[in-house]
Order: sequence, then C-alpha cells, then structure tokens
Amino acid sequence: MESRTTKRVIAAVAIAALGAFVACKKPAGKPDDGASSKGIGPVTSVQLAAIDPAMVKEGAEIFDGKCAACHKMDEKVVGPALGGVTKRRTPEWIMNMILNPEEMTKQDPAAQALLAEHLTQMTFQNVTEKEARAILEYFRKTDEGK
Repeated sequence: MESRTTKRVIAAVAIAALGAFVACKKPAGKPDDGASSKGIGPVTSVQLAAIDPAMVKEGAEIFDGKCAACHKMDEKVVGPALGGVTKRRTPEWIMNMILNPEEMTKQDPAAQALLAEHLTQMTFQNVTEKEARAILEYFRKTDEGK
C-alpha cells in the first residue's frame, strides 16, 4: 500500500513532467504564438512606443510593493525569474497574466506550464489595467539590451 507521501511525490512528478511537455512546444526565447500569444483576459492590444520613464518609475514602485515578494528579475523565488520576460512573451500576455492569473493558468498553455513548473498559483494582487501597463513598462526597461 502506497503512503500519502509517495502518492504526493508521484503526483508532483507527473505535474512537472506535464509542464515540461507543454513547455517544450514553445521555442525558448520566442513569444508564444497561436491561441496563447495574447493570453486570456481583458487586454487584447497594447500599443508600444518609446519607453516612458515616468511609467517605468511607477511600474517599479508597484512591482516592489505587490510582486517582489514572489518574483525577482534574475532568480526564481516563489514564482519564475522575470528578467527577459518581454523577450519571451507578448505585452498582452504579460498584462493578462498580471490581471487574470487564475484564468490564465486554467486556459493558457504557457501559464499552465509555469504553474506545473513552479507549483504555486499566482494570485491577483488587485492591480488595475493602468498599473499592469506601468509594470510592463518597468519590465521593458529592465529587459533593454537583453
């Protein structure tokens, strides 16, 4: 008879394997394509222009207050490292993940792979669309030159 611990380990390994399988479908360093390119949520289009320093400052402050407990730029904490995220994901996907993380992990293959890899559901941090856009601008500035 298998112990509960053994069953949990087997389940965790199965989830990680599924995540690795799903993650293999997207080439590293490329934005998602197909149904996953914009994610699931209210943001369907983001118009990017030159990086706005005022938005970067606002985004950094919001990130420090609401995101930094679980995310760093160049190391995994609870959630994935976010350095280079603007090179891997579309602006719409990033904002939808910030604004709609639970639906994203239910319906978006890339978000499902992240959940399988990190085994922690990202929670909504009561961020407005305007604040999510400022966080995106902070990510764009951080990723400049990467």
